[in-house]
Amino acid sequence: MRPGNLLYAQSGGVTAVINATASAVITEARARKIKVLAARNGILGALREELIDTSRESAAAIRALAHTPGGAFGSCRVKLKSVEQDRARYERLLEVLRAHDVRYFLYNGGNDSADTALKVSKLAAEFGYPLTCIGVPKTVDNDLAVTDCCPGFGSAAKYTAVSVREAALDVAAMSETSTKVFVYEAMGRHAGWLSAAAGLAGKGPDEAPHLILFPERPYDEADFLVRVKKIVDRVGYCVVVASEGIRTAEGKFVADAGAGKDAFGHTQLGGVASFLAGRVKDALGLKVHWTLPDYLQRSARHLASKTDVDHAMAVGTAAVRQALSGANATIPVIKRVSQAPYRWKIESAPLEKVANHEKTMPANFLRKDGYGITQAARDYLEPLIRGEAPPPYGRDGMPKYCTLKNTLVKKKLPPWQG
Repeated sequence: MRPGNLLYAQSGGVTAVINATASAVITEARARKIKVLAARNGILGALREELIDTSRESAAAIRALAHTPGGAFGSCRVKLKSVEQDRARYERLLEVLRAHDVRYFLYNGGNDSADTALKVSKLAAEFGYPLTCIGVPKTVDNDLAVTDCCPGFGSAAKYTAVSVREAALDVAAMSETSTKVFVYEAMGRHAGWLSAAAGLAGKGPDEAPHLILFPERPYDEADFLVRVKKIVDRVGYCVVVASEGIRTAEGKFVADAGAGKDAFGHTQLGGVASFLAGRVKDALGLKVHWTLPDYLQRSARHLASKTDVDHAMAVGTAAVRQALSGANATIPVIKRVSQAPYRWKIESAPLEKVANHEKTMPANFLRKDGYGITQAARDYLEPLIRGEAPPPYGRDGMPKYCTLKNTLVKKKLPPWQG
């Protein structure tokens, strides 16, 4: 393959460290004399031919990306269907890539993004266009198959564990005359990894969180309320962590908002914390507070895990190296080499083993009663939240985050009519 340009795009919900991956991609490509274009707002920018020229950014700005949250180039929730159903979009994408001499396509996202990169790879081969497609892992849900963990998860896990511990101290202080039950809602539609991370906040049976509700276990309201009452009677208060994706034994989302599906075809969930709080108040007559951290848990760069930052940058560097080595339809994954001391390395996996696969919590990570984590889960989770990597702060007390120029290259094709 002759040298060409590299197109990088971010997809789906961003994380506290996805820009660290972007920084590593651009830095590695620059070192190898490869020009990097970035799609504005993910795959939409590629289809609209809205491509950012990252060569217009200074080296200092690219370095600063590594400690800046959000998605520097914009992301989107757009899922391409099969090639047969969405052929016009795929062909348009190839037209844009050809027009800008893109020979390497790096798609930074989760399960659906891996699927898109795989489909683009197959279509390029069908059209005889020399294109290398590499998936780049990212998700706070930690549900990608093959990889030991996902960049973005470690920082969200650290935020969750720290927030639950701090909030529990607040509840404990006020419990005699005020709040008796506190409910914290964590992200996780089908996999309870973030809810499990909350378990790192305490260890003993009387330490918060006292109850964790996982998507992997059916929600039994009667049993839940009995346990809440017993804990309040014994400890004086009860801290509950619930995954947004908990379901009843019949398979219905407890927090189904009735708002239809999102762009990825997922059920729009309401607020499971507010629902649970209402049930506790009505059934037990206890004062309840609840919280929905929502975007906070995935954007809190000030509380990022150093391990997670290292993972995020490593997969970015590896993705460029895989692309330039001639690999195609692959994705860099993290392999845990040893537990104590914690060591890891980056390996390559076929995209087809990651695309549309989902990794849920293994049974031995969940306590027998279904309301907490085991030592095996702690052993897995603890290394992922270790270390601090705070951003630099200014004299005004605020973190010094980076805003890029995001200068677009000149368009060469007619406007996209999709």
